[in-house]
Amino acid sequence: MKINQHYKTLETSYLFSQIRARREAYEAAHPCQKVLSLGIGDVTLPLAAPVAEAFAKAAAEMGQASSFRGYGPEQGYGFLQEKIQGYYKSLDVELPLEAIFVSDGAKSDLGNLLDLFDSDNTVLIPDPVYPVYRDTNQMAGRRILYAAATPENGFLPLPDPRQKADILYLCSPNNPTGAVYRREQLQQWVDYARAQGAVILFDAAYEAFIQDPALPHSIYQIPGARECAIEVCSLSKTAGFTGVRCGYTVVPSELIRDGLSLQAMWLRRQSTKFNGVSYPVQRAAEAVFTPEGMAACRQAVRQYQANALRMHQVLESLDIWHTGGINSPYLWMRCPGGQSSWEFFQFLLERAQVVGTPGSGFGQNGEGFFRLTAFGSPEDTAEAMERIRQALA
Repeated sequence: MKINQHYKTLETSYLFSQIRARREAYEAAHPCQKVLSLGIGDVTLPLAAPVAEAFAKAAAEMGQASSFRGYGPEQGYGFLQEKIQGYYKSLDVELPLEAIFVSDGAKSDLGNLLDLFDSDNTVLIPDPVYPVYRDTNQMAGRRILYAAATPENGFLPLPDPRQKADILYLCSPNNPTGAVYRREQLQQWVDYARAQGAVILFDAAYEAFIQDPALPHSIYQIPGARECAIEVCSLSKTAGFTGVRCGYTVVPSELIRDGLSLQAMWLRRQSTKFNGVSYPVQRAAEAVFTPEGMAACRQAVRQYQANALRMHQVLESLDIWHTGGINSPYLWMRCPGGQSSWEFFQFLLERAQVVGTPGSGFGQNGEGFFRLTAFGSPEDTAEAMERIRQALA
């Protein structure tokens, strides 16, 4: 028997598992200390009332013979596809229903989409980067190149014509750096992908946090993107679905490679390997896109945005260089005093009882940087930032 040897190239444990282990060890040794987390990007607010009500109603339907539903369409129920289509229309993006695929979240799709591509393809990933992009390609044994994100380019790398790649990953607003691409910058990536014959996998999971009307929410707001880009989005941060699991992926019909339609391939893949998102979850997701649901979800996003602004202001007052915090729930800060990422993690844990995410876990260029997230309660966020202020004063 042979197993996948590429797993040997992975880190022995997932980044956030390491963070959890260190936090638990500290708490066990200091049971009277209250540790506050600005680390893992999990939401803390409950589902909006219109969403929870739709969820409960649909679950009750499943308990009645007259309204029970079995297998649903792998691509998603039409009622949800239409709502997603309407949301894109509000962004001045027209999409046919067949381009929209409902899923159980962006993380799953970002890994599963690789089924469409041969393992011989070369992948271009920003560094630092969300670990899932790198790890899923390492598992398949693909060659990985990196686009260096640095303070000099505002952690928004642009294409280098000397690099030849087949699959490109972009995330805007970015996780972990909180940086957001402008239209002209995304246009450069679209032009590069078209010239290379490459496919962009565009992660738009945090688009709801963009406040600047000049910044794009979707790659399809960029001319030419339909011929080279797949967009993946999630309701996890938009509507608090981290524990509910629902997202959507857009695969345009214009996306053709080697004479094959990637849209048709993705439908075939989903039909074979995926039985769709549950009916109650899709009804809950549908409610997100109603006027009442959207207003309530936007209110939750505004609370997280207010947290991010508070964090941004504290870091500015301490004269700490950082990105994010304005159009993103993430802040990416330089570690003070030349500390390494893990040294600063331990410093904050021991001196302030605050947990964040070491930047080195996101790639080589993340060393010396640290990620904070704005998904805590206003009270915990304020207390955590005051602790950080005192520890660094």
